[in-house]
Amino acid sequence: MSISVDSKTLSDSIPSFYWIPRILRIFSWSTVGLTLLFLVNNYLIFWRGWPGPWIFFAHQEWFGISALSSPLSYEAQILGWIQTIVLISLILVIILFVLKTPKRRLSEDSIILTRFAAYLTRACFWAVFIVGCVDIVISFLRVEGLLNPLFGDVMAIEFGRSVFRGTYVHYPLVILSFVIAFFVRGLGFTWLSLLVVIAEFQIVITRFVYSYEQAFMGDLVRMWYAALFLFASSYALITEGHVRVDVLYSRFKAKTQALSNAAGCVLLGIPLCWAILMTGMWGKGNSLNSPLLSFEVYQQGFGMYTKYLMVGFLAVFAVCMLVQFMGYFLINTAELIGEEMKPDQQFQEKT
Repeated sequence: MSISVDSKTLSDSIPSFYWIPRILRIFSWSTVGLTLLFLVNNYLIFWRGWPGPWIFFAHQEWFGISALSSPLSYEAQILGWIQTIVLISLILVIILFVLKTPKRRLSEDSIILTRFAAYLTRACFWAVFIVGCVDIVISFLRVEGLLNPLFGDVMAIEFGRSVFRGTYVHYPLVILSFVIAFFVRGLGFTWLSLLVVIAEFQIVITRFVYSYEQAFMGDLVRMWYAALFLFASSYALITEGHVRVDVLYSRFKAKTQALSNAAGCVLLGIPLCWAILMTGMWGKGNSLNSPLLSFEVYQQGFGMYTKYLMVGFLAVFAVCMLVQFMGYFLINTAELIGEEMKPDQQFQEKT
């Protein structure tokens, strides 16, 4: 007697990897989404005076958190509810998005995250270029006493205040940079390297030929070099440009290499990025928040007012690397579960 079994019925009855890609996608998108929400909440808490989810949870005595010594005001409770609802909504939206797109490949999500990381890096390259050029002009005019005849006494005083220059000059230029980066796809890695050389070269010429040197000239070199070093790390990860200290990796099979890469992203890459963000931005007086909130500047002479932005480069580095780590994690887990890559899914960022 022979028994025939429908192949579809058999495949449905056998446990498969059906939920593994979904779990991996939810994990990756949640990690990126919660990181961006952390930055938004950081701004709302320390710049706008919102309570933040943690303080709100403490007020409600949820999750075993110790109660606050003084309860939140009614207005603060409303803001806390808004932040909590946004947090829950973000997670639910990510889960719903993943469940509604069951046929989306891990490699497709990886490409989206890689493009997003490239966009963030590209925008920050434009920001340091534009802000550096504008701020050094303002610093030069201030040193030479030209702000008063050009802009008047009141504006000359305001340009000498870091809060004014950061709020009304730097931040609008940063926003403009993100708009430019959306339309201009070059990362700018090469020309920023050239600009560092040019900035250093003009110091040599003005110092030894014209005997002229000001503090803002060295500040520009430090700003661009810091951006080049930190932003290029994300750029190199996007383009596979990091140097591997290869002892065993090249001898691994493809799946073993993918496992190594995926484990490295989760166990080493993401914790590093979160350690930078948490230690630098958890409190008002932490190493990143404190300079950003006070628009910290250099103490020597009439230099550029960009020191606080250079501190923010660490946050940019952490966010860009984390987003790209998640893209890298997805493409390697796709290899682990045997997902086939379509030819048109190969992503090469225009440089």
